[in-house]
Amino acid sequence: MNSARPGEWSWGAALMCAFALWDYRRLAGMGWLLYLGGMGLLLAVNLMGAISGGAARWLDVGPLRFQPSELGKLLFILFFAWLPEQNREKLDRLGFLLMVLALMAAPVASILEQPDLSTSVVVSWIFLWLLILGGISGRWIRRAVLAAVPLMGVLGYLITRPGQRILSEYQYRRIAAWLNPGEWTQDSYQQRNSIIAIGSGGLTGKGLENQDPVSILNSGFLPEPHTDFIMAAVGEKLGFAGYCAVILLLALIVFECMLTAYRTNDRMGRLICAGMGAWIGGQAFVNLCVVSGLMPNTGLTLPFVSYGLTSLVSLYMGVGVVMGVGMRRNG
Repeated sequence: MNSARPGEWSWGAALMCAFALWDYRRLAGMGWLLYLGGMGLLLAVNLMGAISGGAARWLDVGPLRFQPSELGKLLFILFFAWLPEQNREKLDRLGFLLMVLALMAAPVASILEQPDLSTSVVVSWIFLWLLILGGISGRWIRRAVLAAVPLMGVLGYLITRPGQRILSEYQYRRIAAWLNPGEWTQDSYQQRNSIIAIGSGGLTGKGLENQDPVSILNSGFLPEPHTDFIMAAVGEKLGFAGYCAVILLLALIVFECMLTAYRTNDRMGRLICAGMGAWIGGQAFVNLCVVSGLMPNTGLTLPFVSYGLTSLVSLYMGVGVVMGVGMRRNG
């Protein structure tokens, strides 16, 4: 465990309590400032982001490096929870749906430009939930989905073709390595060792203080396991039982978000809770699929578990807002 983690937890817990006590209606009521703030952060990354691993996803502020797209998720959830509440009479109009889709497309396009395909997929997933639950006419959503499905199929076919120019080179290599790991041994290296590490833990794991020199983790065969492949470390050290326990805890957080959304009488609060549940659940699902080899390597972290200050603090703030919704659900 990284020594900075206790400090991150402390910051996150303090902000969670503060956001729980702050009336979420005032917070979301900042409206367009939330959207402009989120877009401003993303555009700043596009213009002056720090490049690492072939992507510019971070901003350096003095000694600190943070990932604006993580904070942006929370800002956009708050904004798109506020927007339908302010436009109740327009929810069944095609023009309003097109405006919402355009507003949603802008941050997704900015994230893709970094390039960060996995985060753009998670953000799109969050937006889909907010669209469905936001009160926009169902017939327009159904038509939009029906139009998007064949387009996604065509896109999926195109990005797997050699010589394609839609994805960056490293993104294409990750997909190719997932489809043909035997031919792309270097690019599939991390996922293959992740699966071995998880399997080697057995039912109860090798223990937190395991010193076995042939261990995948101790041998250094899994680079930076504290980031997006943290569950491989959990599987080796705590075994299948510990692996399932972490999944259960994340599932309980998602369930509580959705339960709070169901119980609240306020549309804005309902959308905030559903958006947070979609964020945590969607991102966890993708991460777990990656470490177990069910999806291409994405670089997406596991909520609350992977190392990363921006992600952890943003999630804590979002959970604090959900707690605030639960505290005020009847008033």
